[in-house]
Amino acid sequence: MNAPTVPLKIKPLDPAKFRDPDTTAKGERRASVALRAFETLWFNTGTLCNLTCANCYIESSPTNDRLAYLTLDEVREYLVEIARDRLPVRTIGFTGGEPFMNPTIVAMLETCLERGFEVLVLTNAMRPMRKLERPLRDLHARFGAKLTIRVSLDHYTAERHDAERGPQSFTKTVDGLVWLACHGFRVHVAGRTYWGEPEPALRQGYAALFAGLDIPVDAGDAEALVLFPEMDARVDVPEITVACWGILNVSPDAMMCATSRMVVKRKGAAGPVVVPCTLLPYDPAFEMGATLASAAGAVKLNHPHCAKFCVLGGGSCSR
Repeated sequence: MNAPTVPLKIKPLDPAKFRDPDTTAKGERRASVALRAFETLWFNTGTLCNLTCANCYIESSPTNDRLAYLTLDEVREYLVEIARDRLPVRTIGFTGGEPFMNPTIVAMLETCLERGFEVLVLTNAMRPMRKLERPLRDLHARFGAKLTIRVSLDHYTAERHDAERGPQSFTKTVDGLVWLACHGFRVHVAGRTYWGEPEPALRQGYAALFAGLDIPVDAGDAEALVLFPEMDARVDVPEITVACWGILNVSPDAMMCATSRMVVKRKGAAGPVVVPCTLLPYDPAFEMGATLASAAGAVKLNHPHCAKFCVLGGGSCSR
């Protein structure tokens, strides 16, 4: 997929930045993040999606299969490693693509829930999810609030959501959200800050939408309604140095890669590999090996997403 041209009003990324894993373009020591407590393991179920969004950081679409479908056996191998090594993982997250397009997603969810994990699924709540209404209701009946469905609703208005995800996508996603709420699922929502709207106004807009639809999501709760900062690796952003932690009054322990890792399987690969987080599925420089043990090292913040989304934007998919 060819990236669109960076708008002229936006400063393009300085090509000297994010080249050396240890040193910034100014010769300063690059910041890194240690795995403080391994709390969340993400599985990218594959990049295929029923939508082609205008600005998808992972470029998911009906034709992008750069990340292949994970299998149930591959998921089980990592769960075995967690149990064997007594890793403190509490939450298993599933992302994509659209996770409900993976043919074994229900079995994956069931396997994780049966082993006592909290499970979080990211979805657009459209047709792939609705085709699985019966097995999902069964999982909810058995495991209740251990299963959380986080629905991507980019804005509280149809106009802005549809501008990103396509005509009628707002209506279909809201229908899915209402279905989840009506059947008692634990539901969270993920929105975006793309339009520069102040956060209080965004939350107020979502609150009015949820109230009108009788959806039990607290728009004032930063976990129940996650508002993601925008990411564009082509746009200039400061590199994060060791000194930045003190300057910005931000702790490395608050970064997503301090508590999370993600499993991906590249198309044509013999098996999955582990990467630091949900934001860096493609860059081979961030591959940390095939096992969770091999992925326990520190992560050097050598990518624009590390700066824009996590450090400066305060974003975390695990929130």
